[in-house]
Amino acid sequence: MNMHDDYLRPSRRQLLKTSAVGFGHLAFTALLSQSGQANEVRAARPDPLAAKPAHFAPRAKRIVFLFMKGGPSHVDTFDPKPLLDRDHGKEPPFALPKITFAKQGNLLKSPWKFRNYGQSGLPVSDLFPNVARHVDDLCILRSVHGTNPAHGGALLKLHTGSDQFVRPSLGSWVTYGLGTENQNLPAFVTICPTLAHGGVNNWGAAFLPAYCQGTPIGNAAVSARQATVKHIRNARIDSDVQRRQLDLISAMNHNHLDMAGHDQVLEGRLNSFELAYRMQSAMPEIQDLASETDTTKTLYGIDDPLTENFGRQCLMARRFLERGVRFVQVTHSDSEVQWDQHGDLYQGHTKNAAEVDKPIAGFLQDLKSRGLLKDTLVLWGGEFGRTPTAQGTDGRDHNPHGFTMWMAGGGVKGGLAYGATDDYGYYAVENKMHINDLHATILHLLGLNHEQLTYRYAGRDFRLTDVAGHVANDILA
Repeated sequence: MNMHDDYLRPSRRQLLKTSAVGFGHLAFTALLSQSGQANEVRAARPDPLAAKPAHFAPRAKRIVFLFMKGGPSHVDTFDPKPLLDRDHGKEPPFALPKITFAKQGNLLKSPWKFRNYGQSGLPVSDLFPNVARHVDDLCILRSVHGTNPAHGGALLKLHTGSDQFVRPSLGSWVTYGLGTENQNLPAFVTICPTLAHGGVNNWGAAFLPAYCQGTPIGNAAVSARQATVKHIRNARIDSDVQRRQLDLISAMNHNHLDMAGHDQVLEGRLNSFELAYRMQSAMPEIQDLASETDTTKTLYGIDDPLTENFGRQCLMARRFLERGVRFVQVTHSDSEVQWDQHGDLYQGHTKNAAEVDKPIAGFLQDLKSRGLLKDTLVLWGGEFGRTPTAQGTDGRDHNPHGFTMWMAGGGVKGGLAYGATDDYGYYAVENKMHINDLHATILHLLGLNHEQLTYRYAGRDFRLTDVAGHVANDILA
């Protein structure tokens, strides 16, 4: 046997790994675990979810997105249009887009009155009397715009920055950039998300590492009371046995990685096993609201059947945020048409607003009283607004060309209305904020430069804002 043959001769460890389908190596690893060495190896491996430094000093440490699926009407909520009231029933004095989602008729005034609130005197419609009491904490963005008039494309654009390709979601980019402050919980949680119009892609990681994926708690078809993480408890195997099993699986697979090299899919699966094990102790406690006072539950509207469901979601969101979860999304959507009033605008928007107004106001008040609002960015809005023109006699069509979202806390100026739509509310015309700009601004508030937060995939450096995006510096406190 020459020197080359000696070099190719497998070592004892390699032989144990590869012969008899690895059973010899399995026994060897079990002994390793019993001796405590597996624990040392596990502890030495870096946790990908560990908190990471921001690019610069952040104004916000965490973010919660209160998502109103379907597209709430800006001209009926936070963007009053006196000329729309005056010219009700007339033909629109402007050109409609070349492509519209549905046939549109004449101008339709808002059926709700707007009133001025707070020291800022900002107007809010009668749909949101409770949120209106917090108007001095709100930064109302009246000039947000996109390009896609369909729910699916608009949802994906808002959540991932792209309406054409599968891309990582906003929450996944935040997780990739900042990690989490609680190793027993995911960095990104989405409560009762919609399964329609993009579904899992709206909280997916795409080509980012698997640990950046959002963890869904229930879905829109499940009440918040029933929304839980499935299989959070193992009724057959206790924690110690689970730990030994995971150590064995981990040692075997990491020895494979030592030989085969980097495998993002396998590493992601191993990390998910470890996080799931740790979540068993942390997740049930967060979702159990029994420790909350009756006063707090009333604040969120949990004592009222009308507001109970969304109130539970908001209270659960606060509990996640205060325990170090970086990104929490709460979705208001009990059907595919939640805020999507192509007809029966008055009844639909009245019902929807009544379900969320008190819980959102209570959420803002609770965050503020606990000192969390100052470094928690609250984002509210839907995938687009609605037209000032009528669809039928009492509905509004989709409008991605100019609509309203608002922010609160987290380093934004309160009591501010930023940007504007035209006199009738169809197009953004002043300080226009494209979805790319919205994303760039959110990342900036979290201490991340959207041009530097990149990930190389398929030979290209990708980012949330693609090749666009400008920070709206005028709204920064």
